[in-house]
Amino acid sequence: MSEHDPELISASLAPDSEARAAIDLATRGHQIYPVLGADDIQRLRRFGTCRTWPDGATVFRACVDSPGMVVVLAGRLSCSRTDALGNRVEVVEYGPGQFSGEVAQLSGRPPLADGFAVGQLEALVLDAECLRAVIVAEAELGERLMRAFILRRVQLINNKPGGPILIGPNAHAGLFELENFLSRNAYPYTRRDPATDPEAAQLVREHWRNESDWPLVALPDGFVLKNPTLAEVGRCLGTLPRIERGTVFDVLVVGAGPSGLATAVYAASEGLRVMVLDQRSYGGQAGASARIENFLGFPTGISGRALAGRSYVQAVKFGAEVAIPAPATRLLCHERPLKVEMDDGTCLQAKAVVLASGARYRKPDLPNLAQFEGRGVYYWASPVEARLCRNEAVMLVGGGNSAGQAAVFLAAHASEVHMLVRRGLEATMSSYLIERIAATPNIHVHTRREIAALEGDDNGLTGVRCRSINGDDERSFAVRRLFLFIGADPNSDWLHECGVELDDKGFVLTGADTRPEHGARSLETSVDGVFAVGDLRAGSTKRVAAAAGEGAAAVSQIHGYLATLAER
Repeated sequence: MSEHDPELISASLAPDSEARAAIDLATRGHQIYPVLGADDIQRLRRFGTCRTWPDGATVFRACVDSPGMVVVLAGRLSCSRTDALGNRVEVVEYGPGQFSGEVAQLSGRPPLADGFAVGQLEALVLDAECLRAVIVAEAELGERLMRAFILRRVQLINNKPGGPILIGPNAHAGLFELENFLSRNAYPYTRRDPATDPEAAQLVREHWRNESDWPLVALPDGFVLKNPTLAEVGRCLGTLPRIERGTVFDVLVVGAGPSGLATAVYAASEGLRVMVLDQRSYGGQAGASARIENFLGFPTGISGRALAGRSYVQAVKFGAEVAIPAPATRLLCHERPLKVEMDDGTCLQAKAVVLASGARYRKPDLPNLAQFEGRGVYYWASPVEARLCRNEAVMLVGGGNSAGQAAVFLAAHASEVHMLVRRGLEATMSSYLIERIAATPNIHVHTRREIAALEGDDNGLTGVRCRSINGDDERSFAVRRLFLFIGADPNSDWLHECGVELDDKGFVLTGADTRPEHGARSLETSVDGVFAVGDLRAGSTKRVAAAAGEGAAAVSQIHGYLATLAER
């Protein structure tokens, strides 16, 4: 697989990136829709089941349980998409030797298109488990299947209509939250403004009653949700898998950042049953990085979304299950198996738990901050935010590497980027980023300054007042977008009931810092079978490569712990 294939899984929805992706995809039809030879199909037969459908029969439906990958043996399979407004787009018609499916089918999740038989359809059907077995057992064939799946997901993201339709006022924070959730999880969607779109306005007339109904989410099956939570959207779209009552996982990973995904990849590839939970999206804070340039093996750099997309697909390929959004609220350690409770009351069981929940964004102490979150104040800089600030002046607060990466990324979209830092950049930022900022003419660095107040109206943020850190000089900036990168606090509040030992800052202690006998399992916490990796762990190096390394290293220590369980 070429270096650029997986990056497409998190292709930006911004127009310029859409154009680049479209150009790339236009030359890769042979990879998107390959024709399998007789030898390939013969190898697949031992993994699949032969089925037939009469002409016009429904083979699968978008957002409904899918049979998996369908390999056409005779007849044809027509795939199309319909949005909630009734607009239908023909996607592709598969002939003999071709196969349906995209990334969602690796985990058994619902397809994003409808499939109908054209003529008498005879096909080989492989469910998610069999499909993953093919990809692992048949390396060369599996590579071709994976490449096609990834490129097809990009097509579905870029070629609208498809997926849910988000409807609401442009400045609505809930609309922005949903758009960001879908975008960061590489799920196709369309955003429509009822003020300018007659079809969206018609849906509003039919379903909207008062301000509390915003935003509306029109699903592909025609059902319209009013002001849904992320979990409600996730259940409807299949990002929250069904879990059978009584299931005990070998490893339950809380957090789908680089450390959690690394744990999932290595544990699942070694035959352990793995479940990964995350409250927002895979990739964690690293997934919001515009470009990571010091990660081993990527000399030209890689975006956080692309790295997250690669890691997620790799974990799913080996059979790890991923549930998003699934916030963990309690860890129960007093019984075995261990239990993790989610915010909806669901309780999952596992022999071992890996804490990879990282850190939560730190917020300045401003009285009206919450009023503007999602309406001018943001904690990450993705293509969704970049589109909002095109040709505008923006402000960014922070002096770390994440802030530097975001400033350079935003400078390509905004007219000006004003950076506020309490000290000089040299104290907290890598030299290559400092040099890049200095070479970018529309980035202006304001040292020894901090935010004093936020100003705005019903439409969102309109300005920011700043002052010098000694308080003797105040200045106002007429900006409508403020990006906060002022550090993070450990996401460990939910661990107190279990008794996991923390340091004085709330980070999780591991290894010899908890018990001398834990020297051999340096990533195990004070509670047997509970491990901590990545930014949440006390003493960890706050870098993507270090987090991924800890996630991988934890798996060998988990095997050691599981071996002791087997001996009891």
